[in-house]
Amino acid sequence: MRHVLDVLHVFCDAEGRHGNALGVVRDPRGYPDEASRLALAGELGYSETLFVDDPERGTVDIYTPGLRLPFAGHPLVGAAWLLDLAELNPPAGTVEARGDGEFTWITARAEWAPPRLLERYATPEEIDALPAPPPGEGWLYAWAWEDEAAGRVRARAFPRRDGGIVEDEATGAAALLLTDLLGRALNITQGRGSQILTAPGPDGTVEIGGRVRLAAAAPTPARGIAGPAPVPARRLSVTDALRLMG
Repeated sequence: MRHVLDVLHVFCDAEGRHGNALGVVRDPRGYPDEASRLALAGELGYSETLFVDDPERGTVDIYTPGLRLPFAGHPLVGAAWLLDLAELNPPAGTVEARGDGEFTWITARAEWAPPRLLERYATPEEIDALPAPPPGEGWLYAWAWEDEAAGRVRARAFPRRDGGIVEDEATGAAALLLTDLLGRALNITQGRGSQILTAPGPDGTVEIGGRVRLAAAAPTPARGIAGPAPVPARRLSVTDALRLMG
């Protein structure tokens, strides 16, 4: 059985560049359990791979190359764009979604996001100068104000864990946590130039938005910040994607 794999870039800039690569398996019957899904996510090498268990109800399952996640920002923004649904249902809970033409938005709660160390630096230049990864342990989201009055932030993200992802190009969950901490709307430039927009809601939720583009799979596994560049859209089977990436 051949399974269609859509490869997206989520949180692109205005020219469609950058963004975090995401694999979406729309028909995951060949991957019925956590072990098989972890194995595929590891082979593909994207920071996250999403499995669509029910395309009508938006039931989805998210994996990094090393673990299953109850919630993750860029996979859900990407799935909302691809499936064109008003809500998604990852294990964490119901996530509302909407599109405004250019951006796709999801609404989530900060307590759904995995813990992150949000470390503020004095200048964007200090963020740019960080090695990949910086010394230390734990999932690090390094950020600095580019323009505090305008809510513009420069950020980089480092999982600092097993799984092969040295630097995460665009991290919706960390943007969610930072927005909840600061209590204000943010325009975040992360990684090589990915853009994440956020806005806190009145009920303790946060909206996370970004541009999404459909792309082909990388010719080699996409490991963190050196992920695949956008190319003309096409859809690949998992078999073909693994052949190209091998």
